[in-house]
Amino acid sequence: MASGFFAILDDIGALMDDVAVTAKVAAKKTAGILGDDLAVNAEKSTGFLSSRELPVLWAITKGSLVNKIIIVPIALLLNVFFPVAIKVILVLGGLYLAFEGVEKIVEYFFHKAESSHAEAKELIQEGEAAEKVKIRSAITTDFILSIEIVIIALGSVLDQKLAIQIMTVSVVALLATIGVYGIVAAIVRMDDVGYRLIKAYGEKGILSRIGKLLVQSLPIIIKILSVVGTVALILVSGGIFAHNIAFLHHVFPTWPSIIREFGFGLVAGIVLVAIITLVKKLIVIIKS
Repeated sequence: MASGFFAILDDIGALMDDVAVTAKVAAKKTAGILGDDLAVNAEKSTGFLSSRELPVLWAITKGSLVNKIIIVPIALLLNVFFPVAIKVILVLGGLYLAFEGVEKIVEYFFHKAESSHAEAKELIQEGEAAEKVKIRSAITTDFILSIEIVIIALGSVLDQKLAIQIMTVSVVALLATIGVYGIVAAIVRMDDVGYRLIKAYGEKGILSRIGKLLVQSLPIIIKILSVVGTVALILVSGGIFAHNIAFLHHVFPTWPSIIREFGFGLVAGIVLVAIITLVKKLIVIIKS
């Protein structure tokens, strides 16, 4: 009986070793998308009152965990029974990301003043409702990016046993959520740490200077993340198109991949924004 128990422990240990190796490989392959995920979600998790930042971030984190719980088993099942569906889902998600990225650019260049005024008015008059809208938007974007992370992780272990596939993808999905939102939490609370250092050590000393640097750096970091997050949306969408739409493999094949993928995402986003804007105008005309 004892020997059987230790044999089971030995098998579990061997399985954990295999999972550790495959998870490391999968994590390396998803590193790029995780970086994009961080930039996008950091940008989406900011813009709230200081007292609401952590509660909002926790709500988004819980939504991200639910996303992974939904996506991981579905991806594993589709990979076994209907693998072509994975590509269709990825492309549809890519279209959503491309639209969101280009829409941000259009709003910045053509509707910046009125959108900022409308957003400020909305936050004052409908703070809770506006907060919920931003949370839902962040969770939706996380869902699309989570699909990409899970699919890439799964693709790295297709030659392994089913148990290893399940555990590897689950580990990568969990680490993605904890890692990304842990870093986002650290970013959005930089100013609080800075203020505490300044309060504790006064106006002089290295720790006080570090505090001031943290406070002064946060707005700059947020602006950078806003730009990086928008670019990341377009790059991720273009990468999805480049890897999952066959005829795009032969479009500008000698160009650097990052330029090709950004171009694919940008073009798709412009087309979608134009179509949706036209449809909205037609609806207004019909109603009037």
